[in-house]
Amino acid sequence: MSAALRRIVIFGATSRIATEAARLWLARGVALVVVARNPERLRMLTDDLGIRAGGLAEVDAVAADLADLETLPALWHSLTERFPDLDGVLIAHGSLPDQARCEAVPAAMLQEIRVNALSAMSLLTLIANDFEARHRGVIGVIGSIAGDRGRRGNYVYGAAKGMLALFLQGLRNRLHGSGVTVITLKPGFVITPMTQDSDRDGWLWTRPERVARGIVRAFDRRRDVVYLPWFWRPMLWAIRLIPEPVFKRLSL
Repeated sequence: MSAALRRIVIFGATSRIATEAARLWLARGVALVVVARNPERLRMLTDDLGIRAGGLAEVDAVAADLADLETLPALWHSLTERFPDLDGVLIAHGSLPDQARCEAVPAAMLQEIRVNALSAMSLLTLIANDFEARHRGVIGVIGSIAGDRGRRGNYVYGAAKGMLALFLQGLRNRLHGSGVTVITLKPGFVITPMTQDSDRDGWLWTRPERVARGIVRAFDRRRDVVYLPWFWRPMLWAIRLIPEPVFKRLSL
């Protein structure tokens, strides 16, 4: 296990997976900075974390609209000014698009690409430059197995996550040897509020607590690409091998 992190900032901290990861890190005594759009949900999160830590938690909350790309440089600058000991980042924000609306309305499609890819990529550019200059830091980004191959039911979401995965791959290559770790986290089907309109029966579905444990473990081990749970790695490997003339006829 690598050296423990001192302070982690979580973007999109009020998502279920991010909240569970925050609880795990807090139990270890890691200082947290939680960032999300909704101030009321942020307050509820910090209250929850404070109670769990018996009032001894070091948790700071920052409200910010992460889809507003123009404000992200000032946001990151303010975070590094307030918390110069930041050495870990988890980017967890995103949305599950209405595929039919994205097919019908180009502006809706572009907004989902903005939320699920461009926002994270903008933040990553700022974070990577800062961490690279300091020769340390761990950056983890929650993507999705949807980015491994385009499917008719969610190809807008998959395209965004595929773009993000390729960006992270290049960033990891660029930062190799700099002392900075870049982790691509690829959850499968997770039971969260974001998937409440899906049919969540079956063994492929997992709980956010399990995914969070995998995220914390990936940070500990400084992994590169992690599928959560692990069985998605061989499954997606097999799916990627299906020839396109066959795959386009499938309804997966």
